[in-house]
Amino acid sequence: MASDLGHVLAVIPARLGSTRLPRKVLRQIAGEPMLTWVYRAARACPLLDHVLIATDSQEVLDFAQSHGLPAVFTPEDCASGTDRVHAVAQSIPADIYVNIQGDEPLLTPEHFTPLLELFHRPEVQVATLAVRCAPNDIANPNAVKVVTAGDDRALYFSRATIPYDRDSSGFAGYRKHLGIYAYRRAALEKFAALPPSWLERVERLEQLRLLDNGIDVYVAAAPGDTIGVDTEEDLQAAEAILLARSPEAR
Repeated sequence: MASDLGHVLAVIPARLGSTRLPRKVLRQIAGEPMLTWVYRAARACPLLDHVLIATDSQEVLDFAQSHGLPAVFTPEDCASGTDRVHAVAQSIPADIYVNIQGDEPLLTPEHFTPLLELFHRPEVQVATLAVRCAPNDIANPNAVKVVTAGDDRALYFSRATIPYDRDSSGFAGYRKHLGIYAYRRAALEKFAALPPSWLERVERLEQLRLLDNGIDVYVAAAPGDTIGVDTEEDLQAAEAILLARSPEAR
């Protein structure tokens, strides 16, 4: 239990209406629905006091209840996963809220430890994760890059390749952002009260709303990469990794 951090509530926003890969959170992957893989990884982390699925779909709610997974219904008009976490926060109090994407089946319990360890620093209000960017993702706009200051504070997130290696020096230290967030309650309330910022709208990255409004985001090193499943190709790639991890799932 994360007693020294207060009560830690993990929320898995799970929309069924994805445009690029419809119904993805309930798609079978390595023998189980994707949402089950995500929930199991979160539930296995002792730092998370409770794990809850938040959805706007009756089908997802029925699935969760039939499999003994705690779930709540949230409004359909939540614009982002963080807004869905905020909707949960209005009725379920916690000190720290963890936003876990429902399309991240490669998450492991170990991903949450460095994320939450940042909150031992009192200045940290929002935390997220990053890994070394694989060469094939450096120019990929779907792999969001992040640059940080020496104190782990994010300077900027972008779909562009940042920093730009002007002199072609062979720089290889690019970092890929993983879309997992943790918020102190006050920071979550501030985020939800702010309108989308212009940077957020241009890059289509909700975390830029925080930077645009002077709210620092701190970045921890994740123990490994993940695949956010948005396409059939992503699903197949994630499935191959899960099968390699768990041969019994074949």
